[in-house]
Amino acid sequence: MNIDSERCDLVGFGRAELAAEMAKIGAEPFRMRQLWHWIYHRGVTDFGAMTNLAKGFRDRLAELYVLGRPAVAAAQTSTDGTQKWLLRFADGQEVETVHIPEEDRGTLCVSSQVGCTLTCRFCHTGTQRLVRNLGAAEIVGQVMLARDALGEWPSPKEDRLLTNIVLMGMGEPLYNFDNVAAAMKIVMDPEGLAISRRKITLSTAGVVPMIDRCGRELAVNLAISLHAVSDDVRDVLVPLNKKYPIAELLDACRTYPGSSNARRITFEYVMLKGVNDTPAEARELVRLLRGIPAKVNLIPFNPWPGTPYECSSDAAIAAFSDIVFAAGYSAPVRTPRGRDILAACGQLKSASVKLRRGERVPEAAPL
Repeated sequence: MNIDSERCDLVGFGRAELAAEMAKIGAEPFRMRQLWHWIYHRGVTDFGAMTNLAKGFRDRLAELYVLGRPAVAAAQTSTDGTQKWLLRFADGQEVETVHIPEEDRGTLCVSSQVGCTLTCRFCHTGTQRLVRNLGAAEIVGQVMLARDALGEWPSPKEDRLLTNIVLMGMGEPLYNFDNVAAAMKIVMDPEGLAISRRKITLSTAGVVPMIDRCGRELAVNLAISLHAVSDDVRDVLVPLNKKYPIAELLDACRTYPGSSNARRITFEYVMLKGVNDTPAEARELVRLLRGIPAKVNLIPFNPWPGTPYECSSDAAIAAFSDIVFAAGYSAPVRTPRGRDILAACGQLKSASVKLRRGERVPEAAPL
């Protein structure tokens, strides 16, 4: 977070932590509830704005604490309204957060780690080494910064621009579950950010031992990055499959707490030309999903420099989708969003690094 190193940041504190912190400075128990309201419902960043607190107490809070946000190292807005932020934390590490507006929702894609440990072959983030986990404050901070940018304080009950959260940014959320869970409990609190668990989706490459715990403790929607229907292909595309093969992963999905026809598990399937896109593979996918309340998101591959893969043809994607639909599963083809800024997303980080080094950034750099 972008904070004063001499003062503690209260953003990211859960209810118990905030109560303990207030007890530590001798404040009355009700102060926790007041602070919770101002921090997470009204989104203030200045203790002076907490008008129902005595001025002396506000001054004392300002001496001891801050209400931080990640620093925005760079930002872009697409012609379709998609907004991308490159966020920098106190140690200089950076992640991306993206808000995607649609007719019936506004989805925020949130990161959980700096870099990633999974090395999925088709994923550009997989080419970056894992640096560290994000803390709960850094995860919550992404949501709060988006609310700042969208002008959505106090937390609105209706007509929100930010309605949904997907943990599909940098990193594997189930390898940072404690911090992700702490952050999502703050996000879901009805007296705070108040985003329903039914509007939150956690995407995993298949960390099987953590899937049941995620369902029991958070009960959020589950998305599985599947991308192949045989272990030999998935071992290459998603190397985690060597540890937790498809059969084990799908068994965990069948018993995921709370899954039902009303709350289906989403299976993400990136379409790769000549790799995983044949009609036979579509039929095998249908067989594998039997007995699981499921829908399939077909994702046209977006090539990046150095990738060995190409996107499947429109005809191949349509044929694949038709087979899955005919078997009774929803299989929409994901519509690309923010394409005009995707090509420049890597420039966001490189340009910000140049600025920190004192190097000249060209006029056209997307800052």
